[in-house]
Amino acid sequence: MIAQQYRLYIERRDAGRNMARFYALSIEETLFGQACLVRRWGRIGTTGRVVQHSFDDEGEALGLFLELLHAKRMRGYRPRSAGRHAEVAPPR
Repeated sequence: MIAQQYRLYIERRDAGRNMARFYALSIEETLFGQACLVRRWGRIGTTGRVVQHSFDDEGEALGLFLELLHAKRMRGYRPRSAGRHAEVAPPR
């Protein structure tokens, strides 16, 4: 049984390189009680790709979760800021 919910969504944007990517991680429980690390990534606005890793122990899944998070942070991925994506009507 998973003791705590682990969910993460980060983005990397670079207008000069026409780059707008997302990376999502979550740890979920399978029907058989195993911990499953689900990774999703791709261009923002697309479904992206999905890979699942199953573990017998939640600690192992959390270890890979943190390792992947560190690697993505080193590559420039950051949490999405709410203000950046808010649509604002132009003043009249």
